[in-house]
Amino acid sequence: MTMMMLRRACLAALLLAMPGLATAADIRVMISGAFFEPFRQVVPQFERATGHRVVTIQGASMGNAPDAIPVRLARGEVAEVMILAAPALDALIASGQAAPGSRVDLVRSLIGMSVRAGARRWDISTEEGFVRALREASSIAYSASASGTYFSQTLLQRMGLEAEIGPKARRILSERVGAVVARGDAELGLQQVSELLPIAGLDFIGVLPPSVQQATIFSAGIGTRAEEPAAARALVAFLAGPEVVEAIRAAGLEPLR
Repeated sequence: MTMMMLRRACLAALLLAMPGLATAADIRVMISGAFFEPFRQVVPQFERATGHRVVTIQGASMGNAPDAIPVRLARGEVAEVMILAAPALDALIASGQAAPGSRVDLVRSLIGMSVRAGARRWDISTEEGFVRALREASSIAYSASASGTYFSQTLLQRMGLEAEIGPKARRILSERVGAVVARGDAELGLQQVSELLPIAGLDFIGVLPPSVQQATIFSAGIGTRAEEPAAARALVAFLAGPEVVEAIRAAGLEPLR
């Protein structure tokens, strides 16, 4: 038996031995974009090991878009697991929509920038280069979630650029920023690195320099109305485990467990 086969066998035995996992369950997962790529890659392994079925529901960590996770929960949708920016999860715990003590930090995420494939590539390795890119780009797309909220409501004001950059910057609802840039509807796109890298038709030009960067922790929590809490806890334990580390790093994220 190879080492990989042994690890998979051990994983299956561990998960199946957890209390409450004797029968297969549907696990509804509301997930924001930053962790979606590694999640998408590893979920089939979890399903094979446990017999559970993961039902994926995508939405932003915050904001008022109809598919944003807090908006979905507020209108009565139910999830076993929520995976989103840690401050947004903390707000759900405070409001009683996620279980107290259920937060498990999964990854640390940085903000990056992309342009359409073949377009001009600005050097944003310094704060001066970052500001130059913002000023010279004809249009800028940013997310409606954590990275975009920071960019539009904190960073531009802090740098004194709100009046200059704000009018040509557009908040993107219910779509990846990279998709907007790839089809030419914006010249420069700003979002979590892991949300930019998978998009075809983009050139990734780098992460924001340290002086303007904001790292975000993305975490998993259990819904207070979860119908399959044991299966939900098994999934969260798997996502925080060693089997997922390679996919996390490949997505441009830093594993925390």
